[in-house]
Amino acid sequence: MSPAEAQGVGRRRLLFGGAAAGLGAVAAVGAQFAGGRNDSPELTRTALDTSGANGAETVPFYGRHQAGVATAPQAHAAFVALDLRGGVGRERIRSWLRLLSDDAASLTQGRAALADTEPELAGNPARLTVTFGFGPGLVAAIAPHLAPPWLGPLPAFSIDALQDRWSGGDLLLQIGADDPLTLAHAQRMLLKDSRAFAVVRWIQTGFRHAYGSEAAGTTMRNLFGQVDGSANPRPGTPEFDRVVWGDTQIPAWLEGGTSMVVRRIAMNLDTWDELDRRGREEAVGRRLDNGAPLTGTAEHDEPDFDAVTPLGFRVIPEYSHMRRARPEDPRQRIYRRGYNYDAVPEPGGTISDAGQIFVAFQADVRAQFLPIQERLDKLDLLNEWTTPIGSAVFAVPPGAPEGGFVGEQLFG
Repeated sequence: MSPAEAQGVGRRRLLFGGAAAGLGAVAAVGAQFAGGRNDSPELTRTALDTSGANGAETVPFYGRHQAGVATAPQAHAAFVALDLRGGVGRERIRSWLRLLSDDAASLTQGRAALADTEPELAGNPARLTVTFGFGPGLVAAIAPHLAPPWLGPLPAFSIDALQDRWSGGDLLLQIGADDPLTLAHAQRMLLKDSRAFAVVRWIQTGFRHAYGSEAAGTTMRNLFGQVDGSANPRPGTPEFDRVVWGDTQIPAWLEGGTSMVVRRIAMNLDTWDELDRRGREEAVGRRLDNGAPLTGTAEHDEPDFDAVTPLGFRVIPEYSHMRRARPEDPRQRIYRRGYNYDAVPEPGGTISDAGQIFVAFQADVRAQFLPIQERLDKLDLLNEWTTPIGSAVFAVPPGAPEGGFVGEQLFG
């Protein structure tokens, strides 16, 4: 056995070592319930919002930047990738983008789409947003001279097991809303707009906590129970603007635009269940209860990567996800805006088919996203339980002016 293999086996033994003790605790709890004991107080509903006020909330569609990037993430999202039909050229694409933009502008403000046969379903926008992302094929068909060098498939990574059914696409529509019925209706209207121009390549749906179940600004949790996105730059700050919209050192491909990476990451919850709490926290580098670094007490405390235990081991292991994802170069930052997914498992297989729709916005994929992903590919203990199965890169155009359409800058 090589030193590297021995080290890997040692880590697994360390991380899985406490699992047996945890099973004993689970058995004790099970025995308590089997005895019929129930000390739970009667549940009461407190501060329940029954006014329906959230349904009327709107996010402007027109503006310098597209909505759905700096917008506080909604509870539900659908990511719809489309491929151009054969023979659809530049002028027809222009008509398609205008039609999509016009209907998205109406739907996000609670108005019916042009050919909406169920206009009653459009009346509660619930912070609906529609964000357009252009794939390599679409940019090549409209303005190939404006295609940024990073627009294309990501390099192959050793951890990837990519499937074509979750990868690529000529146009992406990121649709977000706090109401799944609103989202489903908007998705259907935009797909009706698209059927003469494109075919569906894939659709991924995701979720976060329901509206009102947590305080605004709370960092999301993924299905591993981890607080996910603690290091994000905050929208509305100069740092966010630099990371997402670019600056003179790392400019965006078009002023007011950005880039978008969508990765479907399968999470093996069945084997994650075997890992004890200490092992889970060391794999991540953060406490599970409040997301604090293992060297801190609060979520946004600055981690101390040099801190060691009395035995001389690093408190935040070198192989932890947080350590590997944290860049030495402050320019290598991204803005994460991901969603969880929980699909129906295949019959006779595992008991779960779950994971994350990982979404990252940054001005330049090569300068910001790739260095982080390369470090994670080389060493990240979470790779034991996560597998990227889908990947796509899109150029996000600037927002549209009032009465205009998304992407019109590419038509000169």
